[in-house]
Amino acid sequence: MVIKVFLASSSGSTAIKKKQQDVVGFLEALKVDYTQLDIACNEENRMWMRQNVPEEKKPTNGIPLPPQIFNEENYCGDYDTFFDAKEDNSVYAFLGLPPPPGSKEAEQADKVHIVENGNHAEETNAEGNLVDSIARVEEEEGQEEADDDRDEEEAEVQEDEEEDLEETQEEEAE
Repeated sequence: MVIKVFLASSSGSTAIKKKQQDVVGFLEALKVDYTQLDIACNEENRMWMRQNVPEEKKPTNGIPLPPQIFNEENYCGDYDTFFDAKEDNSVYAFLGLPPPPGSKEAEQADKVHIVENGNHAEETNAEGNLVDSIARVEEEEGQEEADDDRDEEEAEVQEDEEEDLEETQEEEAE
């Protein structure tokens, strides 16, 4: 899979230039295989980028600005979504790529790795041991029921206290 980064080589905006440099520099630091496609010098690139950015991701004027990032034909996002993914240590997921072993993103993925087993899902914990998801879900549901019971008891106690207060106030009024 090749990551495509649509850039403008001759942009008059320093903000756009900085954003483009940030994306390219970060991809190079991660050693991600990517291709730069210039929309300033190549009308085909510009039209392809504009047509393939989803409508809901386009700005109000309808013309997306560089940098725009794709994985082959799949839209990944613009600079803002890239930046958010970078801050969340989820750039590989943003790009639709598997994280390399040992990366922070791979470690996060290992903590909650779900394996479909036909009957139910199982998870592997950090040590690589399977943890039965059904047992975990049942345990969480039991905790939720206990929390609900506690909330109901607290509500009943509060109602009793309010009734006692009203009775006391009525008795004092008489």
